[in-house]
This record gives sequence, structure tokens and C-alpha cells, in this order.
Amino acid sequence: MSATTAYVEHTAFFVRDIVPLIDFFAEVLGMTVTQVDGDAHSPRQVWLQGGVQLIADPGFVGPEGRFGHLGVVCKDVPAAIEAARARGAVSTAKGEHWLLLQNGLLLEFLPEKDNAVEIIRNLDPRI
Repeated sequence: MSATTAYVEHTAFFVRDIVPLIDFFAEVLGMTVTQVDGDAHSPRQVWLQGGVQLIADPGFVGPEGRFGHLGVVCKDVPAAIEAARARGAVSTAKGEHWLLLQNGLLLEFLPEKDNAVEIIRNLDPRI
């Protein structure tokens, strides 16, 4: 039996330049900015409708963005933290709800609002 139920609320990626991607996601996919960290003309990070977070890393020289973390909304965050720790995950300096798995995957556990976990999981188009 699972400790809780959850869904992936956002994926975070480090990218060289956020501003052109804001336009891309808005014009191609209709995913507009919901939150900005920093100056709107040169943000440190942005969150887009649809679950994408972009984090500025101007020094990155690879051909693609780099995965940062998964933001996971949990029906019961403390239960998820406890179960993750029992399987070797460790909290990070960002807070106890930021868990680093043994294979290097970083998870951010977020509390649900208004029964979101059940609603979102029932909307899964692949079921």
C-alpha cells in the first residue's frame, strides 16, 4: 500500500535563456507565465501554465536544457516524506520537503489544495 497519492505538478529545467522560451511556450502551446522570480526582462526563473518551470543558467553550454527537479503534489506530504526517507531519500538544505533520491533525482513535495490529487489523477488522458 502506498504512503499517499500524488501527481507531478511541475518539471523544472535549467536553461541558458528563459525569455525566448517564454515566447515559445506561449505561442506554440498556449502556456503563459503564472509566476516570475526576478526581473521580467531577465528572470531567474519562471513558472508556466501546464507545469513547466524554467531556471536560468546562462553559463550552461550543453545543447539542451538540464533537468532540475520534479514538483509533486501529495495528498499527505509528511507521509510521503517518511516513506521516501525509509527508502533512502534525504532532505536537502532547501527544506525537509525537498528530497534527494539515491540515484540523484530531486523531488519537491507540495501539499494539495481542494482535493487536487484526486481531481488531476481522474483527468489522466491515458487511462
